[in-house]
Amino acid sequence: MHERQNRILTTLLIGLVVLFVLSLGPGLIYEARAEQKTKVEGEKAITKMAVVAPEEGNDYGWNQEGVESAKEAAEYLGAEIEVADGAGYGDIAPILRDLANSGAQWIIAFASGYNTIAPQIAQQTGVPVVTIGAFEQGLIPGISADVETYAQQGSYLAGYLSAKISRSGTLGICISADDENWVKMAGGYVAGARRADPGINVLMAQIGQAGYADAAGGKRVTANLISGGADIIFGMGDGSSFGMIQAVETATPPEGADKVWFIDVIGDKSSLDKKNIYLTSVIWDYAPIFKLLADELESGSYGEKIHWLDLSNGAIKLLKTKHIPNDIWKELQAIKKDIVNGKIEVPELRSKKEVQDLIK
Repeated sequence: MHERQNRILTTLLIGLVVLFVLSLGPGLIYEARAEQKTKVEGEKAITKMAVVAPEEGNDYGWNQEGVESAKEAAEYLGAEIEVADGAGYGDIAPILRDLANSGAQWIIAFASGYNTIAPQIAQQTGVPVVTIGAFEQGLIPGISADVETYAQQGSYLAGYLSAKISRSGTLGICISADDENWVKMAGGYVAGARRADPGINVLMAQIGQAGYADAAGGKRVTANLISGGADIIFGMGDGSSFGMIQAVETATPPEGADKVWFIDVIGDKSSLDKKNIYLTSVIWDYAPIFKLLADELESGSYGEKIHWLDLSNGAIKLLKTKHIPNDIWKELQAIKKDIVNGKIEVPELRSKKEVQDLIK
């Protein structure tokens, strides 16, 4: 008897609760759900980000490319950006923590030397980071993403162009260090040049162990390459490239040539070219990839795969200048198309010895 009465009372109470909720109307229930949805979306939205670069962001090269690409990503997001350039190559943990504490919700650590510490700090602070050149070690879902390059695709085009333009029949490659990226690009350059002219001569010289900022060394080594007969210099060196350019500007052209040209990498120094020697540059444009990563950060797929700069996504490209003849530019566009669709396979060399073997 008591059990039956309890069941009746329970049923009545449930009915009263249902009637009460229905009396509130669907509007209030919808508003509660909408409020919850807005809160979740608000947590994902990036309103402030930051970029850390080892040197000043006005070098017309690596650091400027990173800073400008990060600014484009911030504009894409409608976010504020804090630029921490000139951070050096030492311990940047305090800088990363300060940026996180100042409200940055996403940090681009724009140097391969930051690849160990940046993900560690990201895990501690919960602020996601971008690493450069860390490969799989830079992938932590939701926390750390990694960006790499197929820059050899762009240097293949530069090599083809060089062989078409050269009058001396000799090309020079100047690298600031035995650097993985420089090696890849040197290999692509030689392969592209040999496509245009299988018999073209190629010289390669290195400034030093880490001559990235050695402008004097860049000038000296480039002058030696020109003395060896090179009338086109493919220079890879960051700050040392300014010394390479000085050597090209003041050079006496080798036999068979009427001038010496310079081909740059990463950035665009054409606005500084007063001597008309800046033939082109293999541009590395990180902006498209940073925008893609921003989308992934907000969609929840961040840090799940490596993203690559290449010809197909426009992140690697050859700078068109007034010095490149239209007919050769058309040839370059056809070759670019064949690289993108896989008809031309650009070699990806991993050691300086492999490049030297290809040169022989």
